[in-house]
Amino acid sequence: MLTVETRYAIDPQTAKGLDTQGLRSHFHADSLFAEGEIRLVYTHYDRLILGGAVPGAGSLTLDHVAETGTSSLLDRREMGILNIGEAGQVSVDGTDYTVNNGNVLYIGMGSGPVTFSGKGRFYILSAPAHRSCPTKLIRIEDARRVELGASETCNERVILQFLHPEVAESCQLLMGYTQFAPGSVWNTMPAHVHDRRMEAYLYFDLADDQRVFHFMGQPEETRHIVMGNEEAVISPPWSIHCGAGTGAYTFCWAMAGDNVDFTDMDMVAMGDLR
Repeated sequence: MLTVETRYAIDPQTAKGLDTQGLRSHFHADSLFAEGEIRLVYTHYDRLILGGAVPGAGSLTLDHVAETGTSSLLDRREMGILNIGEAGQVSVDGTDYTVNNGNVLYIGMGSGPVTFSGKGRFYILSAPAHRSCPTKLIRIEDARRVELGASETCNERVILQFLHPEVAESCQLLMGYTQFAPGSVWNTMPAHVHDRRMEAYLYFDLADDQRVFHFMGQPEETRHIVMGNEEAVISPPWSIHCGAGTGAYTFCWAMAGDNVDFTDMDMVAMGDLR
């Protein structure tokens, strides 16, 4: 079973006038993971698609998505898949891949239908592509590891970069996830924006009674969205994107836009935040 929801892009002036429910209806995405279903959100921010697939006892095939206007989803797109559940299988272009928890499978443009099976909980990201890059299974030990922060500032964390020029070739999709040390909860402060790219976050490994406060908006006009486990948020190019949790958590980040330079960002001074 496939369901697709469309989210249209809005400008920062419109966003300033939104109440809590208005912000959530434009930028927050929950209930992405349902057994026996593929649920996708098609965004008009660089045409990024995000969603979840939970095959359960059967299998699920992702192929035609009407919103893309192509016969098969990957005819003009690339895809990254992160497994946040138990080990599962992904079959594409005649090859079966076992994707363990925390591993990422990159699938290049033109690879055809994608079939999910096993006990995995698969987080799906897809962006338009202009050429075909090699499909590649990227294990945790293959990822580029960047350790940042300190316990004194409550932001000790490790960034694991999977779809990154030094790890796996892609057209425009960057992807990885960030894990926090116990006692650390703050991500990306000082904040930044990158108007050349949009971003999406999936928060997971969060206890049911814990929450993450995701901050967004222009630096001089910030807002927040309260996030639960396995919930995603869409971050427009004009928005900051940072968060603080009531406990340690993990989040998957993905970017699409003009370039694949992870460090292309415009820093915002702490004193400029409002």
